[in-house]
Amino acid sequence: HGKENVDSRHNRGRGGETTRFHTVNVAQPVRFSSKLQTGKSGPSCPTGWHHYEGTASCYRVYLNGENYWDAVQTCQRVNGSLATFTADQELRFILAQEWDLEEKTFVRKDQRRFWVGYQYVITNRNHSLEGHWEVAYKGSSEVFLPPDPIFGTAMSEKENVLCAQLQCFHFPTLRHHGLHSWYAENCYEKSSFLCKRSQTCVDIKDNIVDEGYYFTPKGNDPCLSCTCHNGEPEMCVAALCERPQGCQQYRKDPKECCKFTCLDP
Repeated sequence: HGKENVDSRHNRGRGGETTRFHTVNVAQPVRFSSKLQTGKSGPSCPTGWHHYEGTASCYRVYLNGENYWDAVQTCQRVNGSLATFTADQELRFILAQEWDLEEKTFVRKDQRRFWVGYQYVITNRNHSLEGHWEVAYKGSSEVFLPPDPIFGTAMSEKENVLCAQLQCFHFPTLRHHGLHSWYAENCYEKSSFLCKRSQTCVDIKDNIVDEGYYFTPKGNDPCLSCTCHNGEPEMCVAALCERPQGCQQYRKDPKECCKFTCLDP
């Protein structure tokens, strides 16, 4: 890779004979232009998280039933927050996912409810409940606010703030049609919840990589070394391995560069 540039110059040596020098540009390892085009395994999320390119974010459902405030803290511990949505496309992506859900759940098997990052502020309790949705985290740039909610059954007369649950459906046909409901529920009810965090660099052994560090991206050639930049592998260099000596049949190690297992009898 790299153009060979041969420059022949003639210099007079000591004995009057001509000495010929060749200046050659040494070939560099393969270097991708800027961003590694890794297809589906590209800018990564840790195992168990779903990646959405539209917002460069990762999403994960937690099944351990927690109240809203505990769910907030759990998401913060994994460098995220309860999910909010910037646009309909992002919500549709969430609804279409087949989350890895076990049987233990807090609602009917065909329906899933998750805490998400909105709160319903009640402004009037007269004949009917009136209020408005707010993003739970001030300073968030999210623009999408839910429509009018269905009010949960566990409401108390004193609460003036209710917390958002997104209900989606388990059946594939309903899931792919994007059917869903928004509930305003007592924040101390226990529920599964949906966390959201920025995409991150994840190496081939599923370790999270900090900004600016070298790493081998998950799901790629183990001989690739990239720099983590804004959660993406960039400036990648690939090493080439010689075939093993004295071995006809062999298998490459998928996670170690230039490591082989000889399969000969």
